[in-house]
Amino acid sequence: MSTVSKQRGRPSVTEVADTSTATRYEGVITAAFGRHYEVLLPDGSHITGFPRGKKSPFACGDRVALEVASADQAQITKHLPRTSLLYRSDDYREKLIAANATQVVLVVATEPSFTDDLLTRTLVAAEVEGLRTLIVLNKADLSEHLLHARERLAMLAKLGYRIIELSAKEDASALLPYLAGEVSVLVGQSGMGKSTLTNSLIPEARAATREISEALDSGKHTTTYARLYELPQDKASGGKLIDCPGLQEFGLSHLTFGQIEEGFIDFRPHSGNCRFRDCRHQNEPDCAIKAAVDAGQIDPKRYDMFHRIASAKC
Repeated sequence: MSTVSKQRGRPSVTEVADTSTATRYEGVITAAFGRHYEVLLPDGSHITGFPRGKKSPFACGDRVALEVASADQAQITKHLPRTSLLYRSDDYREKLIAANATQVVLVVATEPSFTDDLLTRTLVAAEVEGLRTLIVLNKADLSEHLLHARERLAMLAKLGYRIIELSAKEDASALLPYLAGEVSVLVGQSGMGKSTLTNSLIPEARAATREISEALDSGKHTTTYARLYELPQDKASGGKLIDCPGLQEFGLSHLTFGQIEEGFIDFRPHSGNCRFRDCRHQNEPDCAIKAAVDAGQIDPKRYDMFHRIASAKC
């Protein structure tokens, strides 16, 4: 069985040997809701998996070992090693978003307005986890708001973050080359058009959502779980997409001050150059980060955002 333990500030997996002689499989969790999971088996079929015990330390994208209990149900017996884990946390709990992703695709829109705080926090979380990032500016057809949205993203573009513009309602195909060969997790606030984007890229996504809703006998679950989809092989070979519920906040309580600093890529050339090793980049003398702000090498808005996140961590 698998249990979650704490190591270096992030959830990790502790393995316990399984001595059962039951039929075993390995699979990938493609949807996580409550205490049961949809698991994709090697033959392309799906089965419902249940964890042992009361804990459910699994995320969409996790690889697991199973023991088949019936034709359509299995018990999850082992949590296979992860390559990455994107999650958020506050002072009270952690919320797993996706496991084994290689890329975070942040969806913002010309309207409604997106928040710089959530966008920055998500970028920090992705940087700390070593994930590639891509920002999608959706609803680019709304020309009256497009210029303002571009101006708000200009600072991130200057830092080298990749940004593409599209209108998911009209054509989302421009995104496909960026998804090929990647396991991309789609993140964004509610109302940014993530569902429209997913349905445009994967027409069967709407049907899959409806099927799970019917299986659970409740429509309320359709927007509260993450789901992994295979992308069209002829347009995004080897690509997979994990669609997640809309977020309104992205807590970073699990990160240390140093990790948050590392997550600000514009701080990296100057980190470690302060006089004091434990410099908090506020009023300390000979602070390299403050000197970089004064020299125009770090945008003051980014500096202020760093301190808001580092001081709150929630």
